[in-house]
Amino acid sequence: MNSQKRREIFSRFRSLDPDPRTELAYTTPYELLVAVVLSAQATDKSVNLATAKLYPAANTPAAIVKLGETRLTEYIRTIGLFRTKAKNVIALSQLLLDRHGGEVPDSREALEALPGVGRKTANVVLNVAFGRPTIAVDTHIFRVSNRTGLAPGKDPLEVEEKLEKFTPDKFKLHAHHWLILHGRYVCIARKPGCPECVIRDLCEFRPKTKA
Repeated sequence: MNSQKRREIFSRFRSLDPDPRTELAYTTPYELLVAVVLSAQATDKSVNLATAKLYPAANTPAAIVKLGETRLTEYIRTIGLFRTKAKNVIALSQLLLDRHGGEVPDSREALEALPGVGRKTANVVLNVAFGRPTIAVDTHIFRVSNRTGLAPGKDPLEVEEKLEKFTPDKFKLHAHHWLILHGRYVCIARKPGCPECVIRDLCEFRPKTKA
C-alpha cells in the first residue's frame, strides 16, 4: 500500500471521528492501567461492568493492596483469567507504592516492569493517559492492518513497527483508536462489513463482502 492511500485512510477515519476515545471506563491513570490489565482476553464491556463495582470500593494502589487478592477476586470473577489478573493487579499496585510513590509511571520501561503489563498494555497507557503517539496492536488492529494491507505483518510487533513507520505523524496519536474501533465494529473477524466501510475503495482485501 502506498503512502497516499494510507494518508487517505486516516483522513477518512478522522473525518468520521476526530477525537476517538477508549471504551474502557476510567478517571485516573491508575484506573486505566488496571482496566487495561483486566481487559486482556476480555471485552471492554465486561471490564467496565466489573470496575463499576470495584472502583467505588478501591481505586488507588493503596486501597487495592488493602483490599487484598481474595476480595479483589470477588469483584473481577466475571472476567476471564480473573485469578491471575487479581494477583497481577495486587502485585503491580504494591510496586507502584514501592517504586513510584503510588503514581503510574510514564515510561515504557517502568510500565513493562509491572506484573501483567506487556508492550500492548504499556502502549495503551502511554497513549491514553499520557498522550504519547504510541500504537498498541491488539487482535482487531492486527486483523485490520493485515486484511487492508495498511501494515501487514506476521506478528503484533511487526505490525506495530510498520504502523509506527508508515502512519503520518499528524495521525499517530489517534491511529490506535481509529483502527481498533474499525476492527471492532466494521472490519470484524468473521464477516467484515465491507458494504458500509468508509475505506472500502482503498482497502486491498480482495474477497470483499456484499450486502
